[in-house]
Amino acid sequence: MSKAEKTKQHIIEKTATLFNTKGYISTSLSDITQITGLTKGSIYGNFENKDEVAIEVYKYNAGILSKTLSRSFGDEFPTSLDKLHAFVEFYRKNWEFVFANGGCPLMNAATEADDSFPALKTQVRRSFEQWMAKISDAIAEGQSKGEIDKKINVQKFASLFIMLIEGGILLSKTMGDQSFLNHALDKVSSMIDHELNILPS
Repeated sequence: MSKAEKTKQHIIEKTATLFNTKGYISTSLSDITQITGLTKGSIYGNFENKDEVAIEVYKYNAGILSKTLSRSFGDEFPTSLDKLHAFVEFYRKNWEFVFANGGCPLMNAATEADDSFPALKTQVRRSFEQWMAKISDAIAEGQSKGEIDKKINVQKFASLFIMLIEGGILLSKTMGDQSFLNHALDKVSSMIDHELNILPS
């Protein structure tokens, strides 16, 4: 990496938790300079404006989550049902890590992704589309292998899983109580076992 690329990556990594915790709109240039130890001139020497920093930080935060979640859909899990359960367990096991870094970056950014920040809205929509596609692909794979009921509406269940999990995260973060997320994850697990699964138990 060149010196400029290293500086840019330093800014992104140092501000990742800050943006996710304080907000992509509320985080100020002064916040950025304070946490990075760089001057405003150095920030603007690498980014056109604060919004560009926010977008790149969102991509970074969402990318980490996406990379980690992708492991749940890897070939080490023998069936599509195993992959879906691994995806659920990721959230159950990584509660403390996710919340220590401000919560789900997709949900946090989505609350700010209105018409006042259209570029962020575009990125968030793309992230949710990719997430839904991963789940949909796993369900469709299960259907093709005879593991999952072929009458199941793939997109419907993929979106329901996301809605339940994101809602659980929101309540747990607000109330400071993991049980809300656990309730949501239990429901998703039950749907996998009893509404998708057609294999003998």
